[in-house]
Amino acid sequence: MTPPSNTCHPSLVFRPAQERFHSANNWLESWHSFSFAGHHDPNWMGFGPLRVINDDTISAGRGFGMHSHHDMEIITVMIEGELQHQDSAKNHSVIQAGDVQRMSAGTGIMHSEINQSEQTCRLLQIWIEPSQQGLEPAYEQRTIALTDQEWIPVLDPNNSEAMAIARPIQLWRLRLAQGKSIQLPKLAYPKAWIQMINGAISISGGTAASPSNLCQGDGLGFHPTQAKMSQIHSSSNQTDLLLFGLS
Repeated sequence: MTPPSNTCHPSLVFRPAQERFHSANNWLESWHSFSFAGHHDPNWMGFGPLRVINDDTISAGRGFGMHSHHDMEIITVMIEGELQHQDSAKNHSVIQAGDVQRMSAGTGIMHSEINQSEQTCRLLQIWIEPSQQGLEPAYEQRTIALTDQEWIPVLDPNNSEAMAIARPIQLWRLRLAQGKSIQLPKLAYPKAWIQMINGAISISGGTAASPSNLCQGDGLGFHPTQAKMSQIHSSSNQTDLLLFGLS
């Protein structure tokens, strides 16, 4: 997959929140970092194997009915509220704030995602291309214990503390209190992507072309060995973000 070409520097891809694709109806508001559904831009088809990042807000009592997927790793990061999941492999669960769900669609799976609560919910749905097609469908869900000022491993097939995935990648989640700083973790792969969930950060140690500040909804793709970014500093009391290491 070709990385987006909208970048000011060969080693950087900056996706400002306000420039993402936007979809809305009477029950769903969604911000798409990359091309999705009726939104298509050949410059924004993904970043490495990272194909979709949708920031969805779903009204109470509404959601996505049964629909199918195949040959895709689908990750749901629950931010606020809860979502009821049901699929054709007889998995049935409620994904609550702080939970992460990983579904390997493989040869094919159908599922629904309904907000059965009385409050709106917010989530990130992420699609990652698997290393090979035609795998057996798989499902996993965990509650991630989030602590401030610590990189929490979420996905990593080589880390027993993280969830599995049919692709050699790394995914961390970070919450950082205002005024606190943290070094970037060791990235095992040639590409990386930061996705801001909430709050704001500044980044130090990068090149002159590196964006120095990121806010809620912003995304930044980079090549760690070229961008040379080293430290994240929180300028908000609600900083929450994801960091991907991508093969």
